[in-house]
Amino acid sequence: MIIRREIMAALIVGCLWRPGFASEPVAAEIEVLIQAVASSGCEFERNGNRYDATAAADHLRLKYRRGKRYAASTEKFIDRLASKSSFTGRQYLMLCPGENEQTANAWLHVALNAQRHAD
Repeated sequence: MIIRREIMAALIVGCLWRPGFASEPVAAEIEVLIQAVASSGCEFERNGNRYDATAAADHLRLKYRRGKRYAASTEKFIDRLASKSSFTGRQYLMLCPGENEQTANAWLHVALNAQRHAD
């Protein structure tokens, strides 16, 4: 029996998708994005304190582990978990050498777009 590509794709997505949780491809994309933070050489400002890129990546992994149900897509991970403090509501900032200060939200969306277009 021949199964059309659209039906096969829907079956694959259905097998990977779990309500409220990111799929494995999303989790992998998020990890690549977190690795981009770790290797960025930027400082990460969170609640008025600055952290190096490795500490920033560790913090984002922690937030992802605790909040996977809010990150059904990489964009939702960025917007809901990786952009601001869940305690104070203050925006996270990326402070990169030779660049203007920018919100983590903006930096992560640019990095995600670059990541997707590099493939």
